[in-house]
Amino acid sequence: MSYDLREHQQVMLEMLREVDRICKKHQIQYTLFAGTLLGAVRHQGFIPWDDDLDIVMLRPEYERFLKIAAQEIDTRAFYLQAEFSSHWPMFFTKLRRNGTACIERYVPKDYDTHMGVYIDIFPCDNLYDQPLLRKMQFWASKLVIAKALSARGYSTDNIKKKLFILLSHLFPRKILASFVRNERGNHTKKVHTFFAASSKYSKNIYPREWFLETKKLLFEGYEFPAPRQYHEILMQLYGDYQVPTPVSERGKKVHGEIVDLSHPYTLYRDVQKNLKIKEFTRSIR
Repeated sequence: MSYDLREHQQVMLEMLREVDRICKKHQIQYTLFAGTLLGAVRHQGFIPWDDDLDIVMLRPEYERFLKIAAQEIDTRAFYLQAEFSSHWPMFFTKLRRNGTACIERYVPKDYDTHMGVYIDIFPCDNLYDQPLLRKMQFWASKLVIAKALSARGYSTDNIKKKLFILLSHLFPRKILASFVRNERGNHTKKVHTFFAASSKYSKNIYPREWFLETKKLLFEGYEFPAPRQYHEILMQLYGDYQVPTPVSERGKKVHGEIVDLSHPYTLYRDVQKNLKIKEFTRSIR
């Protein structure tokens, strides 16, 4: 099986266009985010070595999208893998491409999980105005993430991570997730993406207005919405984002250990059982 990153990117672009179609039709606001936003600004498309695509929505828009997309999506081609849904214990949503495979390097606990090529759809939630509650939100999000990864089958040799995952089992997910969302705080000054772009507290906090206004950016020959303050967001996430990752560091993190654009993930279930756990760390920049 041969793998062509550019072909993989074109499949993800197809999925982004499907999300864009639904959002335009129903006036749902979303924006490009993280490495995809960086690619739009710096490359007018994908970062050439990136195998990921990220978008983000403020929580009310995100919830509305999940309800509408469940009815609107072309289910012959796509599968909406909503957060905390059947066979998907994670805290964000993916849109998957049917008939494809994107097998990650972990042994899943649930082999009915759809593992096709995907794009990530992240929520952007209300940040409490009180500093102590903000920190509590952050650590609550870490517990939710740890519980979700454990339920998914994530494994690590890192002792600190193992202990934190064990600690997370003591807390109820629904209460933690509700606290992180702060769903009654739609008028707080700031929002957060603790369930999205970065593991660091300071990189995930933004003034609310940064996500209220959008502008169109060219991405792979099409226009998609981006935050009007995209420069400030990218500086916060990546620092001097116009300086690319050194060539020696590119492509060292891959989201799919096995990617097949022509055959379904079900063909690789036995192969996945024998993959050894390996953790990657790298800046996409």
